[in-house]
Amino acid sequence: MTDSEAANVLNMFRLDGQVAIVTGASSGLGVGFAHALSQAGARVVVAGRRAAQLEQTRAAIAGASGDCLAVVTDVVDPEQCERLVEQAVAHFGRVDVLVNNAGVAAGTPALKEHPDDFRRVLDINVNGSYWMARAFARAATKGGAIVNVGSILGLTTAGLPHPAYAASKAAIMGLTRDLAAEWTGRRGIRVNCLAPGFFPSEMTDQYPAGYLDRMAAERTMNGRLGRVEELAATLVWLVSPASGYVTGQTIVVDGGVVLT
Repeated sequence: MTDSEAANVLNMFRLDGQVAIVTGASSGLGVGFAHALSQAGARVVVAGRRAAQLEQTRAAIAGASGDCLAVVTDVVDPEQCERLVEQAVAHFGRVDVLVNNAGVAAGTPALKEHPDDFRRVLDINVNGSYWMARAFARAATKGGAIVNVGSILGLTTAGLPHPAYAASKAAIMGLTRDLAAEWTGRRGIRVNCLAPGFFPSEMTDQYPAGYLDRMAAERTMNGRLGRVEELAATLVWLVSPASGYVTGQTIVVDGGVVLT
């Protein structure tokens, strides 16, 4: 491969001129995703429920690599999802990428979990992703890419009780396939699911002491936790022209956990 050919391949991972929305971007993986998309050339809209933390994300991205808009949003409300997309279009003129990252976890055994708590997890993780996808699809008139953030717990178990979370992440994979079938050909919108394994984040801070280290040692082939930049790099590939022939898929990034 010549230097020119290599440069052309690398250019396929660029997002210059594109506008990307990232939900759940006030902390954790969402912050890493937003930074990576900006570094790849996208103008980024960050969304979340916590205004102060969201502003920190916005300021860091704006200071490091470019324009960034923050919109406080609760994805369980379809009207707020619509308003988020409307503000993104009003500010940047278009939308091209949606990362449905907003989510919550609940580690409660099935016989102890209150029905309202179970419904809340599904409302945020599944319904919120659906409302956001619909709002985005209406505005992405020139096509685009959606990545729904799932989890390996939609495919396997990992030693803790997560009935609501596991159900929601399995549902995300089904939602991804159906939206891809509906929108890839008709609207030019590719839809994929990113299923992380064990990555340090605000969500995993809730796990019992020593749990993550044990999972890394016993369940991953690498013998370590994942790094956020490794997951973010996969996300950039999924929304870039480099993955233009990939849709309806669940991409697992877990160090081999689902195979053990």
